[in-house]
Amino acid sequence: MTVRILRAADRAPVPWKNGGGTVREIATGPEDAGTDAFDWRVSLADVTADGPFSAFPDVERVLTVVEGAGMDLVVGGEHHIVDEPLWPHGFPGDLPTEGFLLAGPVVNLNVMYRRARTRAETAVVCGTVRLLPPEGGAVLAVSLDDGAELEGADGVRLDRYDAVLAAGESPGVLRTMGQAVVVTFSGV
Repeated sequence: MTVRILRAADRAPVPWKNGGGTVREIATGPEDAGTDAFDWRVSLADVTADGPFSAFPDVERVLTVVEGAGMDLVVGGEHHIVDEPLWPHGFPGDLPTEGFLLAGPVVNLNVMYRRARTRAETAVVCGTVRLLPPEGGAVLAVSLDDGAELEGADGVRLDRYDAVLAAGESPGVLRTMGQAVVVTFSGV
């Protein structure tokens, strides 16, 4: 079993691939893969202005607004109003995409995965959930509030935007004081 605790305080903001904003990378598979080499990637993006999204050929994206009022995403010329907080919204990363803020800045949790290599399921959970990585895959849980606890791992406390990444066996039960995003990665 492999379990890693990924602290929000250890993430430095870096420019987006297209330079239009900043992102704090939570985890990638394989670890430390660049923007052109990942199988999957999870990050938090700070969006403070309208503008284009970076293009990611052969990549599926799932955007979840975790702070702010939301966005009007124009994906391949179609409008998608993403104004429901904590509602994962999937779209192809290779289509031209622009984001227009509805009422000020937002923070988005972004899940990206290469269609030919992996699959990702994204869920927002509240309360208690057992983290179960699939065989040959991984599970990532990102706490959206302070005070989450990973039981079965010596009671590790997770604060806002801290995460746990596990492969192999279950790292235990996650108890949230609010909500968390759980992403399960499996092979194709």
